[in-house]
Amino acid sequence: MADSLIRALVAVGAPAMAGTDTPPLGFALHRELEELVTAGLSPYEALQSATVNPARFLARGEGAGMVAEGSPADLVLLEGSPLEAIGNTRRIVGVVRRGEWLDRAALDAMLEEAADG
Repeated sequence: MADSLIRALVAVGAPAMAGTDTPPLGFALHRELEELVTAGLSPYEALQSATVNPARFLARGEGAGMVAEGSPADLVLLEGSPLEAIGNTRRIVGVVRRGEWLDRAALDAMLEEAADG
């Protein structure tokens, strides 16, 4: 039922917005993107649901939620294209956060520190 509702809403132009507060925070988003694709969204539409659509809803301004010259977006560098397989969002090589590059080793250290603390 939910799958057909999601497909129908997107088909008539309703913007889907991913977002979950299911622990562990952030990690559940990968599963949610996969579920949106299973529900009938394209990987592109699923990615928009976690980037551009929420930025527009929150009136973050032009360029928010996008990777483009002059945009304020942080970004995640992936090992594979999520447009080919949405599960590739889990294959994180590094992250740019507030202009700072965090490689895989730095991210793993942050995860370990969070688990210990």
